[in-house]
Amino acid sequence: MADLDTALHALPRILSACRARGIRIPRGAKISSRQAEILGYLDQEDPAMVGELADHAGVTASTMSLTLTRMEEGGWIRRERDPVDRRVMNVRLTEAGGRLKEAVSLLDPERVHDMLHMMRPPDRGLALRGLALLAEAADALVRRGRHDIAARIGEGSHP
Repeated sequence: MADLDTALHALPRILSACRARGIRIPRGAKISSRQAEILGYLDQEDPAMVGELADHAGVTASTMSLTLTRMEEGGWIRRERDPVDRRVMNVRLTEAGGRLKEAVSLLDPERVHDMLHMMRPPDRGLALRGLALLAEAADALVRRGRHDIAARIGEGSHP
């Protein structure tokens, strides 16, 4: 129970210290919570695959493709065929998407930067590795939750 208590005590403190102080959605931008979640998963340099995004969001690839079409029409993302495997569609933020991502982020990048740089480099490395491990476990939990729901529906019970 000590691990759970530590996590339940630490995560809200981190969020509170690093929370963005106000969402500044650019004028005219209409964004759903699902689209904001997807923006948070993307960046301008390292592409994400449609299947990865679908798994992360707990939806089918076709549902994700519909959402991405709307985001592409808004100018926030671009999709490109992978040069090595033409079957794979890569997704990246556009410059406008990067600005929108910052505007709707739950976390203030400057506050996170400041917090990380208050730590000694070895501690910072350990903290970042721990966060990466927690994020991997969170992704697995999302995937498991989707499979648990599908199994319950298959058994005739409702979630």
